Amino acid sequence: MKVLVLGATGGTGRLIVRDAAAKGHSVVALVRSIASADLPGADVIEGDARNEATIARALDGCDAVVSALGTGVGRRKVDLLTVATRAMITAMTHSGVRRLVCVSALGVGDSRGHGGFVFDRLFQPLLLSEAYKDKEHQEAAIRASQLDWILVRPARLTDDPARGNTRAITDLAHVNGGKIARADVARFVVDQLTTDTYLGQAPVLMW
Repeated sequence: MKVLVLGATGGTGRLIVRDAAAKGHSVVALVRSIASADLPGADVIEGDARNEATIARALDGCDAVVSALGTGVGRRKVDLLTVATRAMITAMTHSGVRRLVCVSALGVGDSRGHGGFVFDRLFQPLLLSEAYKDKEHQEAAIRASQLDWILVRPARLTDDPARGNTRAITDLAHVNGGKIARADVARFVVDQLTTDTYLGQAPVLMW
């Protein structure tokens, strides 16, 4: 399978590229600057992920897209995910590429309020409110599309080694925070390229 990865130079994105290539997928990475992109196993294309024409060019011959785009911490308004996702959906629709796996986060949509006391009461409202508004808009656009989508919502990300005992939770009744290694998230994301288990769903990932 040929896969386009957006956000490939981020902490999780790099691992997604690595794991996808290791599983035999042909990987295309759309990055802002080739000079700063050290992505073995990927065909790297320089461009702006917010530009529909750029995404359409990168999609040539692709069968699926993984979005691992992210924004930083802060109170400044951001719309990278909203703009890039809308451009991506339009380009995918026109190109006939249907499979989309998007990395979102615990605390978005119906998972809001399940991040644990400190995260829900302090960290998210004080440091991530604008970033999470952007993620909300991103998820809404994906849900409204006609794509074959999976929204992956990791709990608090760590740089620990992969454990391989990832829980993918869709019933949030007993979810109250948690953590997960980026390496385990990457493996889960790559697995979703070839399975329909969570199609049209938004599983929360944690140990």
